[in-house]
Amino acid sequence: MADGTSSFWGPVTSTTEWCEKNYVYSSYIAEFYNTISNVPCILLALIGLINALRQRFEKRFSVLHISNMILAMGSMLFHATLQNGQQQSDETPMVWEILLYIYILYSPDWHYRSTMPTFLFLYGAIFAVVHSQIRFNIGFKVHYVILCLLCIPRMYKYYIYTQDGSAKRVAKMFMATLFIGSLCWLFERLLCKKISRWPFNPQGHALWHALMGFNAYYANTFLMFCRAQQRGWAPKIVHFMGVLPYVKIEKPKSQ
Repeated sequence: MADGTSSFWGPVTSTTEWCEKNYVYSSYIAEFYNTISNVPCILLALIGLINALRQRFEKRFSVLHISNMILAMGSMLFHATLQNGQQQSDETPMVWEILLYIYILYSPDWHYRSTMPTFLFLYGAIFAVVHSQIRFNIGFKVHYVILCLLCIPRMYKYYIYTQDGSAKRVAKMFMATLFIGSLCWLFERLLCKKISRWPFNPQGHALWHALMGFNAYYANTFLMFCRAQQRGWAPKIVHFMGVLPYVKIEKPKSQ
């Protein structure tokens, strides 16, 4: 939210601003809370990446965790600068990440192995080029929501076919963080003018970031569990320090 404060990055050129006053704490960071709230996503994705590498999960999950980190870093750049170029570093990885989720969800039952990754790669590349040249604020949001909706049927199928209670709880945490985070996002977008007159800003978008960090972690954990079941790796959900769930597997000796 612009307030005329001088900044290192110059005038705002992004198509979107949020309900946080710009450059309150530093001339180098436009939206302070919206920037630092991406840190949980990076840390959680790093934990997931270490677990995926340590137990030698398929490379798709390592790439997925790395994509979570790239998205969070891009979001930090965008909110720190509010420049159009950095906005692309936030929005383009959002689409790439959801295309990766689509691949992980649907590829186990896809009979033509090379067609899906080829199509998704070309789709992501074409989107990146078009999005870098054309600004479509509402269109981007609609496009992203449609891609997310494509994931729901398969996530639901995985949920109903999963018998493990701990894995189901991880899936429920995924849904809970998505629901609460979406409410925070909508609350700020719809009530920004009122919030700007309050003595305290609840930082709804920053809360969205933090909750989406946990949301991505829970989604990845649940998908890793389901994939390990498909591969016959006897997965189970255990907890780091009794709090953070992760997947532990036992591969057959032949693997």
